[in-house]
Amino acid sequence: MSTVERPLRADAARNRARLVAAAKDVFAERGLDATMDEVARRAGVGVGTAYRRFRNRDDLIAALFEERLDDYMRLLDNALADSDPWAGLSGFLEGSMEMQAEDRGFKELLLQSAEGRERVRLFRARIRPLVRELVRRARDAGELRADVVEDDVLLVSLMTGAISEFSAGVEPQLWRRALALQLDGLRAHRTEPTPLPVGPLNQEQADRAMAAWRPSRR
Repeated sequence: MSTVERPLRADAARNRARLVAAAKDVFAERGLDATMDEVARRAGVGVGTAYRRFRNRDDLIAALFEERLDDYMRLLDNALADSDPWAGLSGFLEGSMEMQAEDRGFKELLLQSAEGRERVRLFRARIRPLVRELVRRARDAGELRADVVEDDVLLVSLMTGAISEFSAGVEPQLWRRALALQLDGLRAHRTEPTPLPVGPLNQEQADRAMAAWRPSRR
């Protein structure tokens, strides 16, 4: 008996594409707590159809985030290829945080979630030495504080990500201000403070953000 996987019929292929597109939006908005029922409703198909195309939610998550993980690796590779070690490190942090701010599900998969645990563990193991090299290059160039290590990059991501979640409903770009402040703290030297790309929240915005904020339980 042939073990070659048969191509999907045209209608099945369309349904799969609709489910992946819907899942991208739902997980970006709701995070990985979103259900197959929610994805199916957004795609305009029955939940039974969703389970025919994907055995479970983990399969859907794996299909959805394959491209995002590839994008993350390209971001790292481009940062390492930058002839300016500080620009490489700071550009990686900004690009990484932009991806996470735009896609809550990806952020949870990358930093917090147990979803697809083994696959994510292997991915983290793959990127760790690359981040270490980014840090080493900037440190050896005298641009980064001598006491900074690769785990500090994770701390920056976690802190900036928390700001992104907190302010999403009132100023989605506030994380850029937070990151700029942290990057100034990481530098070994500078002649003057870096101009902040986004203004602070006003009192009304801060009150709205506080009222809406629900800390992540993951």
